[in-house]
Formats: sequence, C-alpha cells, structure tokens
Amino acid sequence: MSPVLEHDPRAVRIRRRTAGWTIVAGLAVVAVATLVARSWRDDLPDLVATHWGRNGTADRFASPEALVWEMASLGVALVLSFGVVTALLGHSSTTRRIGAATTIWGALFSSVLMLGTLYVQRAAPETNMAGNMGWVLLLALVGPLLPAIAVGGLVPGDPRQPAIEPVDAAAPRVPLGADERAVWIGRAEAGPGIAIGIGTAVLTILPALFTQVWVLLAIPALVLALVAATFSFVVRVDRTGLVVRSALGWPRTRVPLDEVVRADVIEVHPTRDFGGWGWRVGRAGRVGIVVCAGKGLLVERSGGRSIVVTVAGAREAAGLLNALADRSR
Repeated sequence: MSPVLEHDPRAVRIRRRTAGWTIVAGLAVVAVATLVARSWRDDLPDLVATHWGRNGTADRFASPEALVWEMASLGVALVLSFGVVTALLGHSSTTRRIGAATTIWGALFSSVLMLGTLYVQRAAPETNMAGNMGWVLLLALVGPLLPAIAVGGLVPGDPRQPAIEPVDAAAPRVPLGADERAVWIGRAEAGPGIAIGIGTAVLTILPALFTQVWVLLAIPALVLALVAATFSFVVRVDRTGLVVRSALGWPRTRVPLDEVVRADVIEVHPTRDFGGWGWRVGRAGRVGIVVCAGKGLLVERSGGRSIVVTVAGAREAAGLLNALADRSR
C-alpha cells in the first residue's frame, strides 16, 4: 500500500499566491483593453464585422459594445478558469508555471483580439479588412507567448522536501550492488495523441482555404510544433533521480532522487485519468505525461506530489528508481 502523501504547507501557500496574483494581473489586462476599446467608440461605425466567410467577406455584424462585451467576457472566463485550475491542482512547480503562463496568455489573447478587431475597422479600408484580421488573429495567438513564458519563469519553484522514510518494502526493485552504477533510458511516444494532433492541424488549414487569408496557415504550423513538443519524450532514471524531457528539449520536469517516496507501475486510461493525451494534470494535481493507454511509471514524491509517464519498460524504470532511492537513504 502506498504511503499517505501530505501536501507541504509552504507549497500550498506558493500555489495560492501564484493563482491569486496571476488572476489579478489577467483581469487587469482585460480591464485596460476594455477601457481602450470603449475610448474608440466615436471612431467606429454603428455595426462592426465579427465574422468573415468565403473569400474574406464579412457576413456577421454586431455593435461595438456587444463585441467588447463578448471579448471581455471571454478574457475573464479564460483568466478565472486557468487561475482556478492553478489554485486547485498546482501542487508541482511545473503545473503552477504552466497555469500562470496560460492565465496571462488567455488575458492577452482576448485583449489583442478585441482591440485588433476594432482597430482594423477603425483604421483600414473594408477591402483589406479580412486580410488584416488574419494578422490580428495570428498576433493574438503568438504575441502573448513571450510575456506568458516570462510570467511562468517568475513563478517560484518547489521548496526542497527530502523524503526521510525508506522506500516501501513492497515496491518493485532491481538488484543493485552498493557500488554499482545503473542508468535506464526510455522513450514515451506515438499513441493516438499524435494522430489527434495532426488531424487538428489539418482542420486548422480549412479556415485559410475557406477565407483565402493565407496568413492563417501559420496556425497549423503552431499546432504541429505543439504536437512535437508534447507527444514525444525521453525518460531517464539515474543516480540524480527521474528526468522527463520533450524530444525538443522543452517542456521538461525532474524528480530529485531524495524526493522519491515510491515508484510503481499503474494502468493508465488517458481520458478517464487525465482528460486526454499529452502533458496533463489529473486528480489531486497529479502530473501526467500521457502519450498512450497502458502501463505507466508512477512516481510518488514528497509533499503530496506525483507524476505518471506512459512509457515502455515502466517496471524496470520503477525498480531502478526505488533501488537508487533506497541506497541514497
């Protein structure tokens, strides 16, 4: 039976503070964008385009006030959703950093989309509007990435929480001599997640073909980059602990050997346990690096944290990690 994992009070405070200040910052961004948009009211027509159909022809309109309300509501919803997820599930620093970055990205995305949609109708001829909107959408998607990454980098890491108790005697182990060195390396890749990601990329080509706004072809390129970053990982177990990194080098995460409470093998059901494939967060803040269903390496850490990686050879990886952790105590 696994030991009861208790959350470190220091990590709980960091999680709540991170969620709090990113929510406040995100809502402030949306509020400023809303005020700027309202200041443009006298320069805008009574109805502004909100949707473009075939050949880039505007086919849906609304008042500027309705557009601002819709975009501001989207921003608030994104900020609150990602902020709450960070507050409830951000038990590890990786999850908190991703949550904080995504919260700020959501605020900036909705704000840039709001202001950009109004600006092109305030300053550009109608014949160029659809093409300009393609650039606005691309800017709204890509522009917030750098500030979002910067915010994620400001989030504090986990406090050091060395495990004291020996590894559970019932946990799997590989025979390892007192002076013997061993390294285990595996790959977590393939699975239906890649097919879903590629299918999504193909679907995102359709808006560019339908509207003939060719700048939108940058979106499937971004989707493919995301697939490459989150559906192929290198997993390594050695005397320093566990390291999991994307085939592109980022994202990555590390479990120091002295924080390993127990490693084991579990059966992973991606949609039931983590809501899908890729880098995920499950119940109780458990981090999942899930590329397929089946056997997964479960590493329970000090401070109530845990991580699951679906990888071939999970039992050998768990056995070596337990043996190394035992020897280090």
